[in-house]
Amino acid sequence: MYVAEGVYAQKAIDDLGDPDQGKNGYPLQASCESVVSSVWGGMALDEMQLDATVLRTTVQRHPARAIFLVKRLRPATAEESSASTESKKDEKIPEVDVPAEKQKALLIEAAPVQTAPLWEPAGGKVRCKVIINPEGKISELETGAQLCETVAWTKYRYQPPVQAGHPVRVCTEVEVSFDPRK
Repeated sequence: MYVAEGVYAQKAIDDLGDPDQGKNGYPLQASCESVVSSVWGGMALDEMQLDATVLRTTVQRHPARAIFLVKRLRPATAEESSASTESKKDEKIPEVDVPAEKQKALLIEAAPVQTAPLWEPAGGKVRCKVIINPEGKISELETGAQLCETVAWTKYRYQPPVQAGHPVRVCTEVEVSFDPRK
């Protein structure tokens, strides 16, 4: 088993910022070139520009899909390998469907209202289908809506779901609000 180290391209692009607030397209070619050169420094200029163009095209097509640029692969430590084994144990736990309104009552902590991303500046509300694991954390996103892919799901926490005294995984929907970009 190996661990990949690198950079999430969209986060790095967004951190660089866009002085035009998306008016000249998202992302800017210059932002993509900067991210590619920071991850894979020492490339020939034409190769770096080609990789940046491919990155830009992919991000334009799927702006919320995580693109991970791998900088280095290394063997996993024993701790990291055992953590992966523990996550496979969750697969044997039964899954139940719970209506969004009923599950909302069990919400303990949620992410604040987010600012709309550059590629969807109007903002608004979106319903995202998720899986809540037995610890009460969102473990999977089961919707194709790109705005759902930008949500900080690690900030959501629910009361640990149980059915008949046994832990279960819950399939439900969560409504998320995005403030319009100014």
